[in-house]
Amino acid sequence: MTRVPRHKVLNALRIALAVLVVAAVALAVYRNWAEVSADLRKISGGSMLLAAALVAVAPVLTVLGWRVILTDLGSPLHLAPAGGIYFVGQLGKYVPGSVWSIVAQAEMGTRLRIPRARSAVAGLITIGLAAVCGFAVGLPALPLLFRRDDTQSVVWAVLLALPLFALVLWPRLLNWGIGLGLRLLRREPLEHSLSGRAVLLSGLCFVGAWLASGAQAWVLVRAVGESTVSPERLALLSVCGFALASSLAMFAVVLPAGVGAREGLLVLLLAPATSTSAATAVVVLSRFLTVMSDVVFAAAGWAWARSHHLITSRAEREHDGLPTEADDPEGAATDRDALTGDSVGDEARRASGHTPSGG
Repeated sequence: MTRVPRHKVLNALRIALAVLVVAAVALAVYRNWAEVSADLRKISGGSMLLAAALVAVAPVLTVLGWRVILTDLGSPLHLAPAGGIYFVGQLGKYVPGSVWSIVAQAEMGTRLRIPRARSAVAGLITIGLAAVCGFAVGLPALPLLFRRDDTQSVVWAVLLALPLFALVLWPRLLNWGIGLGLRLLRREPLEHSLSGRAVLLSGLCFVGAWLASGAQAWVLVRAVGESTVSPERLALLSVCGFALASSLAMFAVVLPAGVGAREGLLVLLLAPATSTSAATAVVVLSRFLTVMSDVVFAAAGWAWARSHHLITSRAEREHDGLPTEADDPEGAATDRDALTGDSVGDEARRASGHTPSGG
């Protein structure tokens, strides 16, 4: 009897679980559709446009943070190729599992002579650092998951969030954690530690992305117009609650893009301040805007990557009269240098062991 490989069994279980979760969410929305649709109709076109604009800010800031990390590790990229690689790879998060985005980005990065291992490490650091930043932004909303009007705990959570955020982003501690993680994964250590500047810049980018995403939830909640709490409490629930729900959902690696986990947590946070139907309307529309933003950015990134042969096959490159890396390494290197913005000075600094950092 032929034995089914373990990874195929795990993938099948992940897909089955993802289907069940998505089906449960869809069923819950269907059962309450009359109320949910009424709340959706309350959201004006202006609020929709503002929410969509805020959603679009998040991926831009995220790719900037990823680019800072990749540059500090030794592979500087201009914004266009960085977006082409990152945005197309991001569609992998909608596939059940935990590594497809990183695999896609690493594969595309090889066309620019970015080592797969370096791309993978940059992707893992980005995910981990983004999750930490999201939890720090969302920490003030954590007490409200358990007690609706626990103002004192919220104040303490706010006071705790700042030193916790500073501690986690302390370069020495962060590099130690990265080194430990790579050892546990049986991977080679970093060629050099992340610089404090790179950690600070990428952390600020990720915090800005979480605040922008949370702000779109706040716009939608306010547009629904049903609130039983103060405007300040509603803003905290929306902005911090969205960051908390999304960052925790990032650890639900068996679910595509955390679908279901984020929505469930956010409804738990928002429903006491509005209503269950209003909170459901907000999370449904928020998910729709997020997916559309990812698709639009991925389409733009795909068009750029396709036109610059980052996602074309060897046969297509040969058909277009372009050199392949195997046949013309010098030409490929020149093409890479034109896209990455590597200067002679940068090459010299890398050769001497001083890698340029920053964005």
